[in-house]
Amino acid sequence: MTDGTANSLAARLVAAEERAFVGREAELERFAAMLRQEADSPAVLYVHGIGGVGKTTLLQRLATKAREAGRAVVRIEGRRVDPSPRGFEQAASGALSDAKSVLLVDSFEYCQGLEGWLREQFLPGLPETVPVVVAGRQPPSSQWICDIAWSDALAVLEMCPLDEEHAQALLTRHGIPSALRKKIMAFAGGHPLALRIAASLMSADGDTQADWEPTPHIISALLADLVGSLPTQQHRTALETAAHALTLNRNLLAAVMGEASAGPMFDWLCGLPFTELGPQGVSVHDLVAQILDRDMRWRDPEGYLLMHHRAGRYLLDRTRATREAESIQAVRELTYLKRHGPMQAYFESTQQEGDVWEERLHADDHDIVVKMIAQVEDEESVRIGRYWLERQPEAFWLYRDTRTGAPKGFMAWLRLTRREESDLMDPVVAAAWEHAESHGPLRTGQHLRIGRFFVGESSYGGISSVEHLMQLHVVKDWLRAVGMAWTFITTAHADLWRNLMHFNSHRQVSKTVLDSGRVWTTFGYDWRTESLGSWFDRTWSLLPPAEPESVGHGREPALEKGAFAEAIRAALRDLHRSELLQENPLVTTLLMSDRAHHTGTPAQQLRHVLLETVESLRRDARQAKAYQALRATYTVQHRTQEAAAALLGIPFSTYRRHLAQGIDRVVELLWQREVTLSGESSSLSQEAARNAE
Repeated sequence: MTDGTANSLAARLVAAEERAFVGREAELERFAAMLRQEADSPAVLYVHGIGGVGKTTLLQRLATKAREAGRAVVRIEGRRVDPSPRGFEQAASGALSDAKSVLLVDSFEYCQGLEGWLREQFLPGLPETVPVVVAGRQPPSSQWICDIAWSDALAVLEMCPLDEEHAQALLTRHGIPSALRKKIMAFAGGHPLALRIAASLMSADGDTQADWEPTPHIISALLADLVGSLPTQQHRTALETAAHALTLNRNLLAAVMGEASAGPMFDWLCGLPFTELGPQGVSVHDLVAQILDRDMRWRDPEGYLLMHHRAGRYLLDRTRATREAESIQAVRELTYLKRHGPMQAYFESTQQEGDVWEERLHADDHDIVVKMIAQVEDEESVRIGRYWLERQPEAFWLYRDTRTGAPKGFMAWLRLTRREESDLMDPVVAAAWEHAESHGPLRTGQHLRIGRFFVGESSYGGISSVEHLMQLHVVKDWLRAVGMAWTFITTAHADLWRNLMHFNSHRQVSKTVLDSGRVWTTFGYDWRTESLGSWFDRTWSLLPPAEPESVGHGREPALEKGAFAEAIRAALRDLHRSELLQENPLVTTLLMSDRAHHTGTPAQQLRHVLLETVESLRRDARQAKAYQALRATYTVQHRTQEAAAALLGIPFSTYRRHLAQGIDRVVELLWQREVTLSGESSSLSQEAARNAE
């Protein structure tokens, strides 16, 4: 691209921005004064307002003004920055080193916990010639507003919906006829996002009828219409995938809809009025994302499950392959998918991060840990804590307040390779060892992990940002550790965590009563009983979990292996005929008993199991041809084998060989699961019998 072409494109983009931007004179003038470095101008402009009110659009306009003034622009997106002092400083490094730069921070609500640190430590360290604009949904804290040191340096502006004059101007610039403007404004008020989406919908449909009437006075109805007006199914899939993920990059989109479509669809997503493009990819405005996700979930439940599965598998692979320094962010994006599933309650309240950060325990912090244990536990727990601090100090992680550095909690995540006699002084660890040795002893090169203490100073036994960071750390090791045989999580608050533990395949293995009467419940899981992929498919599922009692009934598999295989073949042939699936012998197996408490008919559940299993072959390069044959044959209704072979462009005999290979692999995977469940049933029955004795 020549310089002339680049300059021409830049001019076109600025012109388009100017046409789309209306109002906000107070914010623009305040920022202009900051650029001119007028004596009474603030050092920091803090703008806040509801979602979709135009904060991001304003920052885009401010960035253009700054560049026109010869300033370098450093922009931070709160949704995607690592919410820690180090992560924020890395993202803002350009502003720290360039006295002629401008720092713009968007979506600050996603790292609101950094506010105190930002005010007291980061901002005072910036060159005084660097203007700063912070935009978020929440206003600054009263501590900031009332701090006399900031009285002249901070300006706070609340962004409100557009007034009638500016709302009219916005619609005019989108080419909306005057006869329709009042109708749209009556629906959307002065909410800029709603106005832009309504205008986009009108322009796309060519709707110029003066009698246009929107449904209820909420933006969700309009967005539902917008979803229905997308050009193709590919556009719908791309947008729904972006709405489902924390951020969407090309690779994630390709994992869901294929390489050929990913590039054009990603470029299309970047140009939508309700998406934002950042370093990690594209994100959809929260309000739009919620509506899109809800719409797809009820409209196309099977497609929704498949999209969720493919996105999860891609993020799982990325989490396992990424560098250690980037692993927590990868786990964060993977865990974000949990907000859509039955364990939503454990994750939806921890969207704000940044108020605490994690570090390894230092030698001079041991007394802090002991004091925290003493505050929430008994003397025996204090003694046990002191023992593990001496025995394995590297297993302790401390969580500190971002602003003050004060300790807010700690975690003891023990790694053990052999049973030491001295370890048995901790009855909780002793019980975990006893279970492991009786149900699946460690082999050479293997280890087990025990989460012995999870203590949050102000929320012990609750769900907070401290517990959320602990979860991310534990899940990271679940997914990345090599040679891990067992993991155990122990808690004195079993009722709070039981559902999440069970959904993550960690079953209750022991209850330990300390001298004080305090009861510690331990949940454990043997990672050698199934592949990580099978575990992931179940624990990241969107379907409700089975109750513990429903998993296994102390019985052998309902079918012999030969009959089981024949039933699988029949179910694949009848995949789209619910009346036949309902009668398939597989509905009586342990495989389906494991899903007894899931929603949907037995036919729907069986279809879901088969589709998930077929999809699991997609990530195995050795099964690529088998996967393609299975998908071409069974996922589309009423397709003949001849048509499937023609679609794949291969000889019929080659196609039949690949199909047979794929069917055999599906049978093998599901039979392994059936046998595993039978073993779990037997173990549970034996343990129940021992407890009864």
